[in-house]
Amino acid sequence: MLRESFGNIKTISILAWLIVGLSLVHDSGAAADRVRIGYTSPTPNHAVLWVADSGGLLKKNGLEVEILYMPGNISLPSLLSGEIQFAQMTGALMSPARLQGADPVMLVSVQDYLDDRFVVRPNIKTPEELKGKRIGISRFGAASHMRVLNLLPRFGLSEKDVTFLQIGDTPARVVALLGNSIDASSFSPPDHLVAAQAGMKILFNMRDFNIAYQGTGLVTTQKFVARNRDIARRFVKSYIEAIHAIQTNPALSKSALAKYRKTKDEKKLEEAYQTIREIVRPKPYPSPEGFKTIFKDVSDRIPAAKTANPKEFMDTSLLEELDRSGYIDGLYR
Repeated sequence: MLRESFGNIKTISILAWLIVGLSLVHDSGAAADRVRIGYTSPTPNHAVLWVADSGGLLKKNGLEVEILYMPGNISLPSLLSGEIQFAQMTGALMSPARLQGADPVMLVSVQDYLDDRFVVRPNIKTPEELKGKRIGISRFGAASHMRVLNLLPRFGLSEKDVTFLQIGDTPARVVALLGNSIDASSFSPPDHLVAAQAGMKILFNMRDFNIAYQGTGLVTTQKFVARNRDIARRFVKSYIEAIHAIQTNPALSKSALAKYRKTKDEKKLEEAYQTIREIVRPKPYPSPEGFKTIFKDVSDRIPAAKTANPKEFMDTSLLEELDRSGYIDGLYR
């Protein structure tokens, strides 16, 4: 009798694991779910999405995805209106909307520390000399703006001590810096190297300050997750698999970078690959401390930030399911 009971328990245990395993597999014969996702910049920290696409991981998980490049001022409203279902964006971009009543949530984090390089014209020798200078940003409220705002007090400066100019994306800011239309700007690696190789000066590496900061991540809305949880789960699974591919498949990663960054330059591709490989983590949980940094930055403009709970800005339940099942650990065995 005891042996029979033990056998039943063992059978139930095996069945439980089979159910978990089957829940992670999508029927390749089923019709793919069509969704749209926007990404806000052609910088390497968006490469998890690109590798998921180029490696066929999205299709493997039953997703037919239209990938759109759209600046943050278009991406966020498009997400909230339902024009797109997912977006790759920073915590700094999504947080003000959430603080003011909208429902964006981050499912997966790609980057959770500041690592931009702050590049200046050669005549600027110290951060304190930024006083009275023109700092180029993509747009007000974007990462290139908020990250600099976060650092100014470290050098005894405030927003009133500098002039922020909306210039546009990375190539436009490089041109403006070289043409003396601005005095400084921050760039995600390895894009800072273009300016540095043209004679500009890297004043500091933000990573050296070890500032927790919720950068790029996979964002959707609470409403979408509630109505389409399985689609959201498969999207998160595709990201987990893409991160594994970045760590283990340089050729695929560089092919994706070449496609989306529109370059065949091997040196630039290697630099971009090493950048994304260094920042991704196998278990990419969003950073509560990283969100707290953002709340502090915007608290003067948005009072709700002073009491905001970072856990309300993320939904890690889908990632936790994959983690608890052993699926993530299994990829690296």
